[in-house]
Amino acid sequence: MRKLLHESGFAFGLALFAAAAHAAQLEEVQTFVGTVVLYAVLLFVIVVVCYVYFMRLRDKRAAPLSRLFEGRATIHSVAADTLVMECVRLMTAKKIGALIVMNGDELAGIFTERDALNRVLAAGLDPRNTKVSAVMTKDPYCAPPTTTVAAAMELVTKRRFRHLPIVDKGKVLAVVSSGDLTHWLVRDQMGEVQGLVELAARS
Repeated sequence: MRKLLHESGFAFGLALFAAAAHAAQLEEVQTFVGTVVLYAVLLFVIVVVCYVYFMRLRDKRAAPLSRLFEGRATIHSVAADTLVMECVRLMTAKKIGALIVMNGDELAGIFTERDALNRVLAAGLDPRNTKVSAVMTKDPYCAPPTTTVAAAMELVTKRRFRHLPIVDKGKVLAVVSSGDLTHWLVRDQMGEVQGLVELAARS
């Protein structure tokens, strides 16, 4: 009887140990599955965010330049006989990097910060006595308003200038800078990405 009880107790203990081992294995499997699911969800969110970001970026690159200056009516321009000093003061007051130089109703050139440095200061000219027509960039490269943002970015990058006059049928509509193009491309992108991340976190 004692031997039977001993064997029964041993068998019961072995069964408990087996059950505990099985439970531990089951818990490990559940933990592993949970980890895999978590990583899968995170990977899905990253893929969705990247897809949305690049799709919107592609759409923005395909937008015409006219979208950039919708509602922007102010064009900062000066006459060809304006003194450089006056031009620099106007650029400083308006916090802009370039001025359109007009000869009557026609575009004569563009005067930029680079022109002020390289063609006036570096050349030793007196900005109080130098007309902007003598140091401006004559016949600047212009683009029609139908030009895409991507084409404009490629243009300013290859030709190494920062300001691009937008002209339609001889009329200057706006001046778009490389900063304007960059801002257009990244505007609202971070907010949209953050919104997607928060949406995924709530789900």
